[in-house]
Amino acid sequence: MTNKDNIRVIIAGGGTGGHIFPALAIGKALQRLLPGTQLLFVGAKGKMEMEKIPQHGFKIIGLDIDGFKRGKLFENILLPLKLIKSRLQADKIIKEFKPDAIVGVGGYASFPVMAAGQNRKIPTLIQEQNSFAGKSNMILGRKANIICVAYQKMNKFFPEAKIVYTGNPVRHEIANMACSKEDALNFFGLSNKKKTLLIVGGSLGAKSINDAIYDVLKDITNEGLQVIWQTGKNYYEKANQKALEISDCVKVETFIQKMDYAYTAADFIVSRAGALAIAEICIAAKPVLFVPYPYAAEDHQTNNAMELVRLNAAMIVKDNDVKTELIKKIKLLIHDNKMQEIMADNLKQLAVKDADEQIAKKIIEIAKV
Repeated sequence: MTNKDNIRVIIAGGGTGGHIFPALAIGKALQRLLPGTQLLFVGAKGKMEMEKIPQHGFKIIGLDIDGFKRGKLFENILLPLKLIKSRLQADKIIKEFKPDAIVGVGGYASFPVMAAGQNRKIPTLIQEQNSFAGKSNMILGRKANIICVAYQKMNKFFPEAKIVYTGNPVRHEIANMACSKEDALNFFGLSNKKKTLLIVGGSLGAKSINDAIYDVLKDITNEGLQVIWQTGKNYYEKANQKALEISDCVKVETFIQKMDYAYTAADFIVSRAGALAIAEICIAAKPVLFVPYPYAAEDHQTNNAMELVRLNAAMIVKDNDVKTELIKKIKLLIHDNKMQEIMADNLKQLAVKDADEQIAKKIIEIAKV
């Protein structure tokens, strides 16, 4: 092992906040632990990472890559060409940047970059966020040096010897939430005399959750709750109009920048079951009702949520039942104090606050070989 302190690392992937924010957390942890680290992010053109990564001061290059689109056969005709083009682009990026290690966090750009790196014998690390690994990561796992996971029993997907349990990396401000409940409520313009329900459908919003909440928002406020509702930009106008009709204690946001304030303000949470959301909610330790996105690859969100349900750390509503069952489960949750206590205690036990640095240390380890 060498003592070089200026290692060069590519972090590849994105598509949603669930991939982007772990990537950022890992990158920032690398630079804290080894300040000379040079980072390059690689994402997919037109995706969320191309905006979010530069906002944090990092360079990102976009690949011409996309995924298979169900129900849009014409658009899929070009997919093989995009796959070939993205692999050639990945090869060029690697040749020019000369990384000491490559990290894949999932998303469209992860596979071509990781595969190109492995073909060149560059050390690679997979950050597998979910309890059910995707096919791309399973393929990459055969040649990866290290596979960092957030759930137990992942040896059914990856070689046992390569697996390291680290948990999922979360944003530093969430791992170290410092704001007071009063400051958090004031930030959203809410009262400290009411319980608060936080509703998040992921960084891009969730149509089924938004539609269900739209129908029962009056019922929720009639229960004495105030609401922070992240809708995603496509659903904001309709949701905000509904909120204005009903109550001034419903705050609608397209995207919540200060999630540490949102988690601190919340007493209860309704959320999708992406890996990042679960990692953050475990740290927040607030009673939660998951509505998994059923069309995620291999239905991994349902698998993620059920891991917590089995441990009495969460409740679940199926996406196709959300219209009729969500309000029933919300009422059940907010009136069962014992259930709330059990959930909060079990969530705390599952929280991992230093996953970013654990993963960064592994990257440094393989990069310095």
